[in-house]
Amino acid sequence: MRYMIIVRATPDSESGIMPEESMLASMATYHEALAKAGVLLDANGLQPSSKGWRVQYDHGQRKVIDGPFADTKELIAGYTMIQVRSREEAMQWALRFPEPFTNQPCEVEVRQLFELEDFGPSQAVERFRDIPGVAR
Repeated sequence: MRYMIIVRATPDSESGIMPEESMLASMATYHEALAKAGVLLDANGLQPSSKGWRVQYDHGQRKVIDGPFADTKELIAGYTMIQVRSREEAMQWALRFPEPFTNQPCEVEVRQLFELEDFGPSQAVERFRDIPGVAR
């Protein structure tokens, strides 16, 4: 089972304020533990939304909308991907996640990824299985 631990953005992360050394050290320790346990798949921080864009779809039309985006609480500052045996194991790792931003309210969200088996058999699913690096 794969899970993504999503770090929600804050006004500080969206303004480009870099994390303190102590927070980076805590994150490194946590991710080293994930790697040692063999459950770490990927992890990274994201640049502020001011450096990104969205593609909006409306009846077949595409429109690019440049950041920044106003609703900070809906934005993502980083993520960690893990592969574990159960929801409970994912929750235990999430509870150990270091506080991402000190001295301000913050949160992480945990979401399970779909596996190709969740969709049932189909030609499209089989095509995904053949794409290197995409399917599990």
